Amino acid sequence: MSDLILEHADLEPADVEWLHLLVGDWQVVSDLAFADLVLWLPTDDGRFVAVAQCRPSTGATVHYDDIVGSFAPEGQRPQLARAMDEAKAQRAREPRWFGAYAVREEAIPVVHKDTAIAVIARQTNLGSGRTPSRLELNYVEAADDLVAMIPRGEFPLPNAATGSRRGAPRVGDGLIRLNSEGEVLYASPNALSCFHRLGVIGPLVGQSLVEVTADLVEQLQPVDESLPLVVMGRAPWRTDIEAHGVSLSLRAMPLTDRGQRIGAVLLCRDVSELRRRERELITKDATIREIHHRVKNNLQTVAALLRLQARRMDVPAAKEALEEAMRRVSTIALVHESLSQTLDEQVELDDMVGRALRLTADVASAGTSVRTVRTGSFGMVPAQDATPLALVLTELVTNAVEHGFVGRTSGTVEIVVERENADLRVVVADDGVGLPENGGNGGRGPGSGLGTQIVRTLVTNELGGTIEWSAREGGGTQVELQLVLRAGDSGRS
Repeated sequence: MSDLILEHADLEPADVEWLHLLVGDWQVVSDLAFADLVLWLPTDDGRFVAVAQCRPSTGATVHYDDIVGSFAPEGQRPQLARAMDEAKAQRAREPRWFGAYAVREEAIPVVHKDTAIAVIARQTNLGSGRTPSRLELNYVEAADDLVAMIPRGEFPLPNAATGSRRGAPRVGDGLIRLNSEGEVLYASPNALSCFHRLGVIGPLVGQSLVEVTADLVEQLQPVDESLPLVVMGRAPWRTDIEAHGVSLSLRAMPLTDRGQRIGAVLLCRDVSELRRRERELITKDATIREIHHRVKNNLQTVAALLRLQARRMDVPAAKEALEEAMRRVSTIALVHESLSQTLDEQVELDDMVGRALRLTADVASAGTSVRTVRTGSFGMVPAQDATPLALVLTELVTNAVEHGFVGRTSGTVEIVVERENADLRVVVADDGVGLPENGGNGGRGPGSGLGTQIVRTLVTNELGGTIEWSAREGGGTQVELQLVLRAGDSGRS
């Protein structure tokens, strides 16, 4: 729609935003009117181009094919032009035939800041040819009230709540018409059923809806502050009311005439099952987070026991092995700590890896000043990839510090991260002594050490990636890791 407006017209940004607000809320008008709505935009050469259209879900459509991007036919242009020039709705005297069925047409100017900027064609399929019911008559009357607000610049409602909300009511879910005092003029059968489930006994017509809902609200239960304004039709907001285990979603659309409120249209929907599922999901999320928190605590306890045991060891090899095990357990604990603080099963790996690498460098340096530098961003990483990836990086940095800077007082370990969608490339490089010719040296490089075995196993089996050791240009060692993150990630490139 924005591209079509930019191509065919020169509107102010505020006018374009007004059209977007209109299109975002005109499905209600289409359903109430049992009519197709087409937004026609005048072009510089005197024609009209369709930039948006809406089909009713309550009746037969007129346009079975999309007409967005097409120009208005010659016979329709005069009506559209008059609506623009006079800033007043124009209704055709005679129906226009679309093949085998007749269509009643009306042109409604879209006015913003006292200027007509576009025209809505309201086209009703007359093919049914039957007497409308009371419900249909009230639908159409409500639609007429809303349509009449468009040329006055009062619809779309500028202060209406924006953003999607689960369980938003639709026209077919339940309709209530209110007068200016908030009294019920009409309630559809579905709306009556919704309020009967809440506990309303008897008819709604003639009663003040705010008084009816006030009697339903249970004591000591939290109540949305917007509830009175919505049920009186004073504010174009959405709210929920709960009573007797039933949740009702309410949306008000005030009707105004030159700034004076003349009534309201209220849509309602029983969302009890949706709210129950939402509560279950919230409880499940809280339980999962608590599990991650307890696992983190248990792992930290294990790491502390390994640290205590290492301090009592006199054999250097055994002490070193326990300290390495302690670092690995601590790295896994960091992942679970991150998972315990998020609502989804994804980890912001940058901060967590930074903490793990600083800890590794401090513990493993043993008299050597080691600096770690990271370039690039990991972004959000799925939980099933976060733990093995963090362990691999910890092992590689530990390996570089322990074996790459032997006999040196300082050194640098650099981590370069390149990510595009799910593709991840990580390079861990150091400016140390480099790889030995025989590929050994206690696990440094592609040897047989425990650290190398852990890295290879995690990369190939857990991450499904590849890893390659090579000599770094300018001296030192470089390890390149490439993998594809699993589905469900939403990381940034």
